[in-house]
Amino acid sequence: MENNEKFNYTYSAKEQEELKKIRQKYMPQEEEDSMQKIRQLDAGVYNKATTYSLILGIIGTLIMGLGMSCCMVWMDKLFIPGIFIGVLGIVLVCFAYPVYNKTLKKEREKIAPEIIRLTDELLK
Repeated sequence: MENNEKFNYTYSAKEQEELKKIRQKYMPQEEEDSMQKIRQLDAGVYNKATTYSLILGIIGTLIMGLGMSCCMVWMDKLFIPGIFIGVLGIVLVCFAYPVYNKTLKKEREKIAPEIIRLTDELLK
């Protein structure tokens, strides 16, 4: 008598999906499709503008806090300089939004030809 029984094991659907995700990480990456490239370019524009405005806003907030500290803690020596330091911080915070808009406009102009080319490919 021959014993030709084999043991087969299949993974559940959840495990199959996890295996596919892990395998996909190690597969050679194919060239990005146009839609994915458009999304990345568009997101990069907003990320850069947001980063610049956040940095300026945070620096302005810290300077404003320094000015407030000068006014409240060292009233006898640094009250007047604290006012000027605080106003400088407020001005920097106020410039954060215009910096965001200007950076956004500049970056959009920079990548516009590439976006137009990729969208033309997709719309044909």
